[in-house]
Amino acid sequence: MRHSRAGFTLLEILVALAVLGFLMLGLSQGLRFGLAAWDSQARLLGRGGDLDIADRTLRRIVTQIVPTDDPQNPALRGTAHGFEAVTELPVTAALPTRQASVALGVDRTGRLVLRWTPYLHARRFGPPPPPEESELLRNLARIELGYWSAAAGGGWLSGWARPEPPDLVRIRLVFARGDARRWPEIVVAPMRERTEE
Repeated sequence: MRHSRAGFTLLEILVALAVLGFLMLGLSQGLRFGLAAWDSQARLLGRGGDLDIADRTLRRIVTQIVPTDDPQNPALRGTAHGFEAVTELPVTAALPTRQASVALGVDRTGRLVLRWTPYLHARRFGPPPPPEESELLRNLARIELGYWSAAAGGGWLSGWARPEPPDLVRIRLVFARGDARRWPEIVVAPMRERTEE
């Protein structure tokens, strides 16, 4: 009768340890790659989130522009790098009215800034209150604006100062040198895309 010995030989144990080592190395490399990819995605989503918020804010400001019949106070007074308008803001308890006078532009430090004050249909006695300021984006070189109107002969204009808003407003975000972010042009039709809340 032959007896078989239970257990492994030294060679079998060494081979098993080598295979286990290769498996652990592969798992650790995969885990490291996964964590790096997750971190990269989180950073990209964070930057994209800022752009998405700015995009929605800019669209809302333009779509909610309040038309005027007064040639001295046009609905939108715009240049190639900024504009002023009266628009409707979301309802908040802090504002006496939904309408606000807003000014949009890039400041010297490269911030896309929205300045606004409540718009009241009354004459003010004394100086107006200082504007509130909201930073929409950082690290911009400039914004480029265009205004299109069929009544003005069509084509994109670099400025606007008429009682009625233009048919379309185009906004390009130009980021500072070295900033890898890109965002497509924002083209909005004032008044036509207004939403009631």
